[in-house]
Amino acid sequence: MAISAQMVKELRDKTGAGMMDCKKALVEVDGDLEKAVDWLRQKGMAKAAKKSGRATCEGLVTVMTSFDGKKTAMSSLLCETDFVARGDQFKNMAAGVTKAVLENNPADNDALQSLVGEELTQLIGSVGENMQTGKFVCHARASEKEVVGQYIHSNGKIGVLVYFTCGNAASVHKPQVVELGKNLAMQVAAANPMALDAASLDAAAVAREREVYRKKALEDGKPANIVDKIADGAVKKFQKEVCLLEQPYIRDDKKNVGDVVRETAKAVNDDITVTGFTRIQLAAE
Repeated sequence: MAISAQMVKELRDKTGAGMMDCKKALVEVDGDLEKAVDWLRQKGMAKAAKKSGRATCEGLVTVMTSFDGKKTAMSSLLCETDFVARGDQFKNMAAGVTKAVLENNPADNDALQSLVGEELTQLIGSVGENMQTGKFVCHARASEKEVVGQYIHSNGKIGVLVYFTCGNAASVHKPQVVELGKNLAMQVAAANPMALDAASLDAAAVAREREVYRKKALEDGKPANIVDKIADGAVKKFQKEVCLLEQPYIRDDKKNVGDVVRETAKAVNDDITVTGFTRIQLAAE
């Protein structure tokens, strides 16, 4: 009997077992869902089902770069308690998940589960806590001129990748540029920007902010002819708070992040253009 993806998904939802285990179970019992559930239970692979409803708000974010430096992956693995997150078994599993992301660049979480689900299910059964793969990213360097700055917070609950390009490939490994990558990643970790700059900020978010301040100005009794000006000023302040390049620099709030990028570019006599970032935080999963 042909085993469809929907059958595998239904069994996985019912038992919490890994996708590959579910498919194997269905093959063994010729597609009978209830018999497949029993087969997984007999093999000890449905232990995770008892844990699957429990909250996973602890865990680790890990990052890994390929040997040739061309790809960097970051992923999160979630569990129930900090005690388990600090254990060697969980740390090794978290590193294994990131390695799977780095080597296979899965399209989504289901694809990632097909790579690590069996091992993760076994760990859940062994440790006795619910665990889930969370957000992940695999970034391939666009060219030899691109730098990928990275930072994992000391508690392992926040991870950041920042992407920027230099005008010349020779600048990539200069100490000032390497330091910039680390500092920009730390900035994103600490200040949690919504966008790179005003141009890339979500237009709907800007419109909402403007409307909030327009209404507030009207309620405060401000003259109608200056309400829009007040709202525009508030939006500019909002942009400075949520756009990375406009945020006050965490190491020196007398300058913004854009100033720091320009200073570094001048120091290495090259152009530097920040192109984006990825931030993963466990509490925001």
